[in-house]
Amino acid sequence: MKPYIEPRTPPSETAGTEPERRRFLKAGLAVTGAALAGTAQAVPPPPWMTRPGAPLSNYGQPSPHERAVIRWIAANADAPGNGISWTPLERLEGIVTPSGLHFERHHNGVPQIDPAVHRLAVHGRVGKALSFGIDDLLRYPMTSRLCFIECGGNSNAGWHQEPMQAPAGNIHGLASCSEWTGVPLATVLAECGLQPNAQWLIAEGADAAAMNVSIPLDKALDDALLALYQNGERLRPENGYPLRLVLPGWEGVTNVKWLHRLQLADQPAMARNETAKYTELLPSGQARQFSFVMEAKSLITRPSAGQALPGPGLHPISGLAWSGRGAIRRVEVSTDGGKTWQDAALDSPVLPKCFTRFRLSWRWDGSPAILKSRATDETGYVQPERQILVAERGRHGYFHYNAIVSWAVAADGSVSHVHA
Repeated sequence: MKPYIEPRTPPSETAGTEPERRRFLKAGLAVTGAALAGTAQAVPPPPWMTRPGAPLSNYGQPSPHERAVIRWIAANADAPGNGISWTPLERLEGIVTPSGLHFERHHNGVPQIDPAVHRLAVHGRVGKALSFGIDDLLRYPMTSRLCFIECGGNSNAGWHQEPMQAPAGNIHGLASCSEWTGVPLATVLAECGLQPNAQWLIAEGADAAAMNVSIPLDKALDDALLALYQNGERLRPENGYPLRLVLPGWEGVTNVKWLHRLQLADQPAMARNETAKYTELLPSGQARQFSFVMEAKSLITRPSAGQALPGPGLHPISGLAWSGRGAIRRVEVSTDGGKTWQDAALDSPVLPKCFTRFRLSWRWDGSPAILKSRATDETGYVQPERQILVAERGRHGYFHYNAIVSWAVAADGSVSHVHA
């Protein structure tokens, strides 16, 4: 047997878009090429090249070497079935979240629903009340789109006076991005017909909490989707099997899982999730209500809190940006605490209401540094600094935290969360 020649990955293959890749390669060859590029050498074949591999399986599973890439779970001990799990954003790449790592929020557990008996009722101020089985919906023309879903309470640790020390995903991982496939809601509503005074849509899930929210009809007719598939396969129970309402760009609670009822009405239901929750008292004494849209946001995932740089030299900065108002147009990165900024490269595709991956090559000189990213969306909205958001929203905030996140890099390479 010929000796195995181990190929080495050149640094250019770890960079993002073509201009970014060229910049990375140029800098890498000039500064740290010797450290990053090894010398090809003859080595014995590894054990997995000397014996047959595992047999075929009916459904693939992640490598056991990746078992640490899991969600962080926080359950309510006083209310079994009530809790959340965060997507490990700092351990993922690209823009699509694997279905098994999509964040979850349950109010009363995950129902195990038989799709053969599950139905969607559309009633209220409609021309004709109808009920649809899953097989009925599967006969309608479907469409697919990539979009993020973000819980309104994501990143709410940012309101704390002291920065929380936890991996990026454990603070900001109530956001995930998938390809959703299903029937446009407008198609089903057209089937039923709408009365002139129909202004709101009250959506309800078939879980034991009977989760329900009110949605303006304009959004329902715009881009709402009755999702049956996620990332190419049927929805998983934790994400709403067999039917989920997806409202691109709007806060997670409006993306009702296990959808079984849509009531057309002339006014909102004023249910718990639009009165006691998902509202905030502002410094003016007024409360924000029906704050559906998730504003532009970005987050450096690499390097981020809990990680460590092995030493001075060239390092990739990578992260995610998104906006509920449309596409991300620009992400700037600062390595000096916001004194100066430079544009990051945006990976393709850059889609509206979808995660966008950004990258920048950074040559660290070993001095303490503070990393930040700042997103701008196609409406011109710019992600705010933390002090600006707190001044605007006050100290009673809980939802819709989208301020710039700061990571401090210490001289020893360790990375921590700071308010700076």
